[in-house]
Amino acid sequence: MLTKGDDYPIHQTAEPIAYAGTDRNFYDRYFFNGYNPEGTLYFAAALGVYPLLNVMDASFCVVVDGVQHNLHASRHLKMERMDTTVGPIAIDVVVPLQQLRVRVDSAEHGLKADLLFTGYADVLEEPRYTRRNGPRMFMDLTRLTQQGDYSGWVELKGRRFDVAGTRGTRDRSWGVRPIGLPDPQAMDPPNFSQFHWIWSPLHFDDCYVLYHLNADEFGEPWNTDAVIGRRGSGDVDHMRRATSALCIPSGTRHAEAAVYKLVHRNGDESRIDVTVKWPFFMTGLGYFNPDWAHGLNKGPLAIGYDEIRTADIKTHAPPYTHIQAFVHATMTHADGRVQHGYGVMEQLLIGPYQPLGLTGLLDPMP
Repeated sequence: MLTKGDDYPIHQTAEPIAYAGTDRNFYDRYFFNGYNPEGTLYFAAALGVYPLLNVMDASFCVVVDGVQHNLHASRHLKMERMDTTVGPIAIDVVVPLQQLRVRVDSAEHGLKADLLFTGYADVLEEPRYTRRNGPRMFMDLTRLTQQGDYSGWVELKGRRFDVAGTRGTRDRSWGVRPIGLPDPQAMDPPNFSQFHWIWSPLHFDDCYVLYHLNADEFGEPWNTDAVIGRRGSGDVDHMRRATSALCIPSGTRHAEAAVYKLVHRNGDESRIDVTVKWPFFMTGLGYFNPDWAHGLNKGPLAIGYDEIRTADIKTHAPPYTHIQAFVHATMTHADGRVQHGYGVMEQLLIGPYQPLGLTGLLDPMP
């Protein structure tokens, strides 16, 4: 099966591009978020390709006045991976590793957009994520991440918002992780019984921070990294180590504040105090969404829409377990200099986690 991709010098096996190994959970995905410094406008987009399920899906979300508007689309891939359009949502690579464009046109749902992401820093390759669940590969993926600025506009029910001045993050990840319907045969150990995940890109006037943590139930990291990068350059300081302390109110699993401590290569320490302002629910992008989960076969073409009033969601149970909280941040550098910034703190806290006293699969903070 030859496709458009086969005319590009991107092969990594003897197979045509249409064939992505043998693991049915192989995926290839784009993600974008953007927000203004005040957090009064937030948007996010994603597009996923699932070659061995022959499905492509996409989502676009925008939060205005406390309402999260979620547009979903899914179609049959037909083995053509170079056509990155799913109904009303499209993603174009304008300049590889530098500029990408997100286009949305759904008059039916009053949601349109034309957004150009331009990286203000070079892309970063995060440490490879590899995690087994007993005998089965649970995650094996690579992700590149880039901080950038947006230009263009978003239109919501006739109101047009110029996005000049918004910043955000885009990433590309590919590899293996659970997609589509779960395996009907129960497994020992159960799949996805513990997962502690923090991912936090933050923007400051002349620099950015990217911190992430995957840790086991005892708090031991199995994938973590932290960098401080310079805006407008390729200069990146990789930390020797980094830690995070979350402040989670009783009765929930969503943190309202956090402290990141970043230890530089020379032993100096920088501190970042993070305060959550409000949550964006990742169900809008398909995560834990029972109707629009990643890779579901919804037919030749399906389109859906829903709304969430963010202040009305009082639960951390699915589908609202996974959030990206808009945050304000204060960074105290090792030399005592203080900077104020903003960004997100993505949180997915499932299962026990001894450092916080969390027990059970979704038991709340005592």
